[in-house]
Amino acid sequence: MKKGFHLTFNAPVTLAFAAFSAFILFLDMPFLLKGKLIPALFMVPGNAHAQVPFEWNSFISYIRLFTHVLGHTDWNHFLSNFAFILILGPLMEEKYGSVMLSLMMVITALITGLVNALCLTSSLTGASGIAFMLIVLTSISTIYKNELSVSFIGVLIVFIAREFIAPSGSNISTIAHLAGGLCGSLFGFLIVPKDSKTEKITVSKPKRESKKASVQDREARLKEIDADSPRNKTEKKSYDDDETIEIGTIKL
Repeated sequence: MKKGFHLTFNAPVTLAFAAFSAFILFLDMPFLLKGKLIPALFMVPGNAHAQVPFEWNSFISYIRLFTHVLGHTDWNHFLSNFAFILILGPLMEEKYGSVMLSLMMVITALITGLVNALCLTSSLTGASGIAFMLIVLTSISTIYKNELSVSFIGVLIVFIAREFIAPSGSNISTIAHLAGGLCGSLFGFLIVPKDSKTEKITVSKPKRESKKASVQDREARLKEIDADSPRNKTEKKSYDDDETIEIGTIKL
C-alpha cells in the first residue's frame, strides 16, 4: 500500500527565521503598526556622521546589532533575500547542523551590524548579509585541506563584481554584503561539516575491523600448519584388553 505524503520540518532554524521575519514585516504594514516597528527595533543606525547615529550608551542599540537581520523595508526586499536563504539554508543546516547554523547567523548579524555602525552613514536592515554568507558558504562547503575549488573563486568574483557594478540602495549596504560574504568564507574554511565527521568515523571503523579480522585469520592459519607438521604427529598403537600378543616360545 502506497504511503501518503506528509510534511517534514527539515530545517527548523531556516524556516523559523523566514517565518519570524515575515511576521515582523506583516506587523509593520500601514494598516497595523504603520512602519514604526522595524525602525525602532530591527534597524542598525549609522556612525557618528549619520543622520540617525548609533547610540553606544543605549542598550537597545546593541540589541539592534543582532535583530536588524529580521527587518525588511518591503516584501520585495524580503523575497529577494529569502529566495536565497530558503534554498541554501536547509542545505547548510543539514550539513553543519541547526545549532552551528544558528551560531553562524548570529555572528554574521553582529559583524554586519558593527560594520554599519562604525563605517557607514546609512541605516541597515534586512538579511542580505546572511543571504550572501550562505551563498559563499555553499560554494566552499566541499573544500578539503590544501584544496581550493574553482567554483569558490568564480562565485567570489561574480559576487564582488555585482556589488561594485550594481550597488544596492542606501538601506541595503554593499559593505554589509561583503562582510556577510567574508563571514561565509571564514566559516567554510574553519568549521568542519557534520557529515564529514560522520564519514571519518564510518570509514575508519571498517579499517580497524578488517585489520583485526586479518590478524585472526593469520593466527588460525598458523595453527593449522602447526597441527599438520610431522613433528606433531606420533604413531600410536592402541590395544584392546581382550587381545593377546604372543611374543615367542622358549623350549628347554
